[in-house]
Amino acid sequence: MKRQPTDRWDQETTLVFQVAAFTSLLSFLFYFRHGDLLLYGDAVAHINIARRVFDSRTPGLLQLGTVWLPLPHLLMVPFLLSDSGWQTGIAGSIPSLVSFVLGTAGVYRLVRSALSGDAKPSLEVRISAWLAAVIYAANPNLIYLQTTAMTEPLYLAFFIWEAVHFTEFVQDARENRGFSKSSLLKCGWCLLGACLTRYDGWFLAATIVTLTLFIWIKYRQQSGATRAFTKFLLLAAAGPLLWLAYNAAVYRNPLEFANGPYSARAIEQKSATAAMPSRPGSHDLRTAMTYFLKSAELNVAESNWHRLWLLLLLSVTLAVLFFAREHWPVLLLCTPVPFYMLCIAYAGVPVFVPVWWPFSSYNVRYGLEMLPAFAVFAALAVHASWKLTNGRWAKVALIAAALSLAGVSYASIWRAQPVCYREAWVNSRSRIALESALASNLQLFPHDATFLMYLGDHVGALQRAGIPLRRVINEGNHRTWKSPQDPQGLWERSLAHPQQYVDYVIACDGDPVASYVERRDLQSVIVLRTTGQPACTIYWTRRPLGNHAG
Repeated sequence: MKRQPTDRWDQETTLVFQVAAFTSLLSFLFYFRHGDLLLYGDAVAHINIARRVFDSRTPGLLQLGTVWLPLPHLLMVPFLLSDSGWQTGIAGSIPSLVSFVLGTAGVYRLVRSALSGDAKPSLEVRISAWLAAVIYAANPNLIYLQTTAMTEPLYLAFFIWEAVHFTEFVQDARENRGFSKSSLLKCGWCLLGACLTRYDGWFLAATIVTLTLFIWIKYRQQSGATRAFTKFLLLAAAGPLLWLAYNAAVYRNPLEFANGPYSARAIEQKSATAAMPSRPGSHDLRTAMTYFLKSAELNVAESNWHRLWLLLLLSVTLAVLFFAREHWPVLLLCTPVPFYMLCIAYAGVPVFVPVWWPFSSYNVRYGLEMLPAFAVFAALAVHASWKLTNGRWAKVALIAAALSLAGVSYASIWRAQPVCYREAWVNSRSRIALESALASNLQLFPHDATFLMYLGDHVGALQRAGIPLRRVINEGNHRTWKSPQDPQGLWERSLAHPQQYVDYVIACDGDPVASYVERRDLQSVIVLRTTGQPACTIYWTRRPLGNHAG
């Protein structure tokens, strides 16, 4: 028996969408006015990777690189056609803003579907769904992060909507409606998007495929079930397979993103010091789990006593799931825990929290991926308590208490500043100081001057100065399939003979350009030094301006 047609996207869902859109726009205007869109170095990098697809000496999809998955960059490209959108960072914010709105609507829909199925939702179900949406959308850390070009908001939208469609698929199977092809295929499309956004999606896809396999085994005799499952499987596997094929074709190594020179493991090995030869959680699953859960906690609660509501929430949710096992699909919202445990322990992914050794902030934002679980679990807990409560005013008091706990917790975050914002601000101060100084000097050069520069560290200087990337020869201007070097590539030829290709060379101590410049007869023009950053030197190649061979 098929699911009866229902208007899933009704007026109330539209209202959730509108409230989320207003919140998103208001917060964007606030952070844009304060110049905070480009605090994250990764946000700057994402924007400029996308920009290089069309603004480069060698434009094309090969400019997407290897470590970061391509979908967030491809979604930014249309908006980056605007130079102002590129320089201000607005172009990178747009996909995140839309993702925030869709994610909020998805949380509302997930709770409503989980508690009422396709029946008309009762008042307590609607209130619980609204509570989940408010907890999700009002989170101060997400409110900041969704104004940037970071990939977490986009992934969260796919993650949440995958849970929505999978929950509805399981409900159909549980209520003997059969193998719901529509819900399953929608889930598959969401998994495809998630797998092309963050590697978290790969773990999620493997989990969903395994669970779906057991349901398919039960219904494999149903007409069309095998065909639908095959389509779903292809969608879920398409993202990882495409990325592996891309890496194999372009870099001659299908795992280049995992073990190449720009991978997390390679960066970990380069950054190891005598003071900290290994990071917390390395080859230690228990420590890795505690650091990730701590980062998740810091994203929803700042003070110690606020953790009490998290413990209460977890206890009530476990009880609900034990006595109402039909809600088990929402446990998929916990998949970030095992994924990040494994990444921290064995994949070279560091997570530092300010309250534990080494007392710094790095990748604390990863904990934000547990926000959908917190929001949905809170709604389930309130709904279960609502049914056990007698009297109208007692029920009103219950809702008020839930909102108050979340509100006080979020207020403490605003007072201390969101940990994601602090992470971005603390880690960006010296970088922004150097890039601002470099940009100010670059704006004094002739408008058609060409440069040789390694863009892996301070591409933000060019973005601030408004210098088109096609005027800069960089490490992306070579044939990536020629490994480990491409002697005939534009990048390698320019390093060997900069006078033949560019007017100026920008070298920061320790980068590939600096090591080559030491062997060349170039005239130093400007040396920039800022605290916490390597010195950067601009050299003149003595080439007459206008002689722009390439």
